[in-house]
Amino acid sequence: MTRNAYVYCLPVLTLAGLAGCSSEPAAKQAAAPPDKIQGKALVALNESTSLDAALNAGGPSVYLVDGLNRYRLFFNKAFQVEPGKEYVAEGVYAQKAIDAIGDPGLGKDGYPLPSSCNRVVRMAWPGLAFDETDSYSNSLRAKVKRFPARPVFLVTRIQPFTSATDSAKQKKDTGAEEKEAPKVSVPADKQRALLVEGPTVLTAPLWEPAGGTARCKVVIDEEGKIAELDSGAQLCETVPWYQFRYQPTVKGGHPVRVNTEVEVRFDPRK
Repeated sequence: MTRNAYVYCLPVLTLAGLAGCSSEPAAKQAAAPPDKIQGKALVALNESTSLDAALNAGGPSVYLVDGLNRYRLFFNKAFQVEPGKEYVAEGVYAQKAIDAIGDPGLGKDGYPLPSSCNRVVRMAWPGLAFDETDSYSNSLRAKVKRFPARPVFLVTRIQPFTSATDSAKQKKDTGAEEKEAPKVSVPADKQRALLVEGPTVLTAPLWEPAGGTARCKVVIDEEGKIAELDSGAQLCETVPWYQFRYQPTVKGGHPVRVNTEVEVRFDPRK
């Protein structure tokens, strides 16, 4: 190789990460796929504070409800959503993204960090003006700071859910409505003995780094799964209830639903 060729090739090698003097451009890193959620729409007309309006394109508060999950939707442009109808939404799950970004202070400087909220807004809605991004970031931070365990979802796309087979509609059309099983109350210690699987010890979240013990009132269905959460405690709302399973409770030879209390311990963050 001549000296001139060597001089030409050296910066190319440097820029290409020692990949050689190839003229073929390096492949761009693929963008992370958006988060996706699905559920029935719930429109809360009574939530009309300036904070709610600022995060919902000036419209009413909208939620997507999927079992125990109740996602608060935020929009930067208006979408038409009909109450009771099922939708699929794409975008950014705010708390999930905030936790993925991380916090060097492990929550000691407050949760969430302003910089994390700013980054999450830019992830969901790139191209906004600086003042718009700051406004959305401040509103997002205030909402998450007040209710850190209640999922916030920044929507980039939402559309009605369609399925070839709608079993719920079929049951309604045929009149085959299922009756809810009767409920019984079971003390927490007795119900604990029926636990098959489920994490009763968790690491404290960033917004409650000291941890503690949460006593959560729940309803367990006939299959032994958590069907309802009757608690306003934020630590209870962050428990992965879908991972819990109990031996079904039987009364008079038939499975019943159970009102009980589940104790979950959150170990301090280190």
